[in-house]
Amino acid sequence: MAKGKSSRRAAARRRAARPVEPIVRPAVTPTSRPEGPSRPTMPAAASKKADLVAEYRYVVSDLKRLGILAAAMFALLVVLALIVR
Repeated sequence: MAKGKSSRRAAARRRAARPVEPIVRPAVTPTSRPEGPSRPTMPAAASKKADLVAEYRYVVSDLKRLGILAAAMFALLVVLALIVR
């Protein structure tokens, strides 16, 4: 145990002793836009609804399966409670 702690402390000291180089990022101009095909404009609500339907289409089937499984487990508990008595 003591060996593990001392090696962690030594590693922390080595990290602290290293000089830190600043990160240089290129300047970005807010007015420049990439050239390419423009997307057709849609109302925000319609596009958001379509995205949610596409992303969560599996949820309804999962909820049905979960409901059936929960009902089966509850029925099993009731049957076991009647048998134990």
